[in-house]
Amino acid sequence: MGAGKGGMDFNPRGRSDREVMAVCQSFMTELYRHIGADVDVPAGDINVGAREIGYLFGQYKRIANNFTGVLTGKDLRWGGSLIRPEATGYGCVYFAQNYLKYKGESMKGKRCVISGSGNVAQYTAEKLLQLGAVPITFSDSNGYVLEPNGFTQEQINHVMELKNVKRVRISEYCAFSQTAQYFPGKKPWEVPADLAFPSATQNEIDQEDADTLVANGVKGVFEGANMPSTNEAIEVYKKANVMFGPAKAANAGGVAVSGLEMAQNSQRLQWTREEVDSHLERIMKDIFDNSLAAAQAYGLKDDIQAGANIAGFLKVADSMLHQGCV
Repeated sequence: MGAGKGGMDFNPRGRSDREVMAVCQSFMTELYRHIGADVDVPAGDINVGAREIGYLFGQYKRIANNFTGVLTGKDLRWGGSLIRPEATGYGCVYFAQNYLKYKGESMKGKRCVISGSGNVAQYTAEKLLQLGAVPITFSDSNGYVLEPNGFTQEQINHVMELKNVKRVRISEYCAFSQTAQYFPGKKPWEVPADLAFPSATQNEIDQEDADTLVANGVKGVFEGANMPSTNEAIEVYKKANVMFGPAKAANAGGVAVSGLEMAQNSQRLQWTREEVDSHLERIMKDIFDNSLAAAQAYGLKDDIQAGANIAGFLKVADSMLHQGCV
C-alpha cells in the first residue's frame, strides 16, 4: 500500500450534519475519478470520522454506481471492519508492549499520559487499561483533564460520548467525575508518568515539552498521532535513552487494519473481532521486529526510529529496482 494525504480547508466545528454532508459530497464529486479499490483507497484522519466516511462513501457509490471497498473506516453495516476505529490506538499500545518486552518490562501498572481525546487517544486508553496500564490524561486544544487514579472503562466511555456524540470540549468531562482535574491552556506533559502517548496532532511536543517529560520520569514515548514530536524533541529522547516509537511505525495500526478491511471487502466476508485483533497484534509485532532488526543490521543498536526508516526505505527501493524504470 502506498501513502498519500489530502484534505480540505473547512472547519467542521459548529457546523450542522447537513453542511458537513454537502462539503463531503462536493469533495467526493471531484475526488471519485482518482480513487478506486485497486487504485487509491482513502481513509479517515483529523476531523474525518465515521460520519464523514459515510457521506463520502455514499457520494462515491452514487456517482460510480458500484459498491466496492473504495474507502476504509466504513460502518460495519456497509463493508466496514471490526476493530477499524480502534486500530491506530490499539496498534500503538501493541507496539509499546513489544518495545517494553524487548527491554524486559511489561505494561502492568505503568502510568500513561495521553494527549488528544479523539479516536486514537480514546482507544489508546482503552487498550492500555486492558493490558493493566493506567491511562491518566486526555486533552484537546483548550487544556487537559487528569484522573489521578487512572480512567476506568466507564469513564473512557463517557469521554467517547462527549467527543463522538455530543462533540464538546474535554473540560465537560469534569461534570461527570468528582476526581477529575482540568488544567486550561496546559499540555499533559507536565504530569509525572512512566509512558507518554502523543495522540493529538503534528509537532505537539517541542524541545521544552520533551525536557519536561524526561524530568518527570517518562521512560517511553510512543506516537499515535502523525509526527507529534519535533526533531529537537526526538533528540532529547535519544540523549536521555527514552524508548521512542516513531509515528511511521507505532501508529501503523490504522493503515494495517485498513488493509485488512480491504481484504475482507475483496473476499465479501467479515472477520470476527478476535480475528482482526489477532492480525493487528501480529502486524505490530512484525513492524517492531523488522525495525529493530534493521537498526541492528546497520550498527544502530535499538534505535527504532532509524530502523523504521531503513526498513521502510529498503522495501520501497528494492521494489523499484525489481520493477524496473517505470
